[in-house]
Amino acid sequence: MSELYLLVFLVLFILLGAPIGFVMVITPTIYIIFTGELPLITIPYQMYEAIAHAPLVAIPFFLLTGELMNNGNITDRLVELARELVGRARGGLAQVNVLVSMIFAGMNGSAVADSAVVGSLIIPAMTKAGYEAPFAAALTAVTSTIGGIIPPSIIMILIASSLSLSVGALFAAGFVPGVMVGIAFMVVCYIYAVVRGYERYEVPFTWRALMCAFSRSGLALLIPFILVGGIVSGIWGTVESGAITACYSFIIGKFIYKSLSWQDFFEAVQRAVVTTSTVFIIIAAAGPFGWMLTRLGALNFVQDWLLSFIDSPIVFALVIVAFMIFVGMIMDVVANIIVLGPSLVYVLVQAGYHEFQAALVVCVGLLMGVVTPPVGIAFFTVAAIAREKLETVAYALIPFILVEIGVLFLLLMFPQTSLFMPELFGFQP
Repeated sequence: MSELYLLVFLVLFILLGAPIGFVMVITPTIYIIFTGELPLITIPYQMYEAIAHAPLVAIPFFLLTGELMNNGNITDRLVELARELVGRARGGLAQVNVLVSMIFAGMNGSAVADSAVVGSLIIPAMTKAGYEAPFAAALTAVTSTIGGIIPPSIIMILIASSLSLSVGALFAAGFVPGVMVGIAFMVVCYIYAVVRGYERYEVPFTWRALMCAFSRSGLALLIPFILVGGIVSGIWGTVESGAITACYSFIIGKFIYKSLSWQDFFEAVQRAVVTTSTVFIIIAAAGPFGWMLTRLGALNFVQDWLLSFIDSPIVFALVIVAFMIFVGMIMDVVANIIVLGPSLVYVLVQAGYHEFQAALVVCVGLLMGVVTPPVGIAFFTVAAIAREKLETVAYALIPFILVEIGVLFLLLMFPQTSLFMPELFGFQP
């Protein structure tokens, strides 16, 4: 009977629009009050256990790096470089949107930060150039998911911490799939541009202009190599890498580019603190929620149900992808990674997938939740920036979501797409 009450409370809180962190704390609290099996101190203890992982300390540094880049106008330099590289293709600004997200992903690791920063810069420019606002918003939303695939990735840190996997190995595994997703989006943009007659950058190409764009953004482009290269090569750990790149972003913005004022710096720190607090509240709240699901046997039920399809690889792949998309539509991606991520990886490993491949598939699958309504935060962010109705943006998302699902199936069918880079850097698959 207690399970029925919990389900009623859970549905009620979700329908009332309660914050996901509140829902995940209050539900197990109600469970303990109803059953009286354990003391209420179990809740804060489980919250502490959820955040008591050293690699999580890197998250605020990654977020601060992105904020410093934005406030220091470093992102503008990246947009200029992307325009020189791909802007002359049909649908140039759309191609720039994708490429900037791919570059920005290697410096920030946050899909939400990507959608906010890139969206504020490119969506107005795209609409002014003749792109439909829903298309511009949808493209910006889906390209933000690249920020969780190409390293560094906050959700990879979360799942690595939950499963005691190497962060460096997952970072290496994410590079090829991230590029695959980016290229797939570029192909879709080209098709749309040809059909709808979208613009291209008409200024003639010159090597001088390209070299100038590289020189203006060259120091910023070193950030992914410092950050990811140091972790993957083992020179320094995840936390040290985040701290070094945050300091580096501050130095080039303040003293070299001289585009970062002290006011900009403090505003960047403030926003990073707010975002970090939001993320860590959800991580902590996921602790008691996941504990409750385990105690009730819900996670074991999900595992057994998914494994019941293991005899048919195609059906199994369809079911697990559909399940990840469904849970992504009803719960925040960070919460899903903490609560369901380990169970989904376990299921995939039992089905014969390597744990690196399984972890990456789970990250990509659950990441689509940031752009799928009704809880997709990147979806709401870009719709607000574009000042478009949610339903029109949701409709424009469909082709891009289908393409990302296609890439997800490629990751499931071809293990080397996610295992090639870890093998190259010496991680044992």
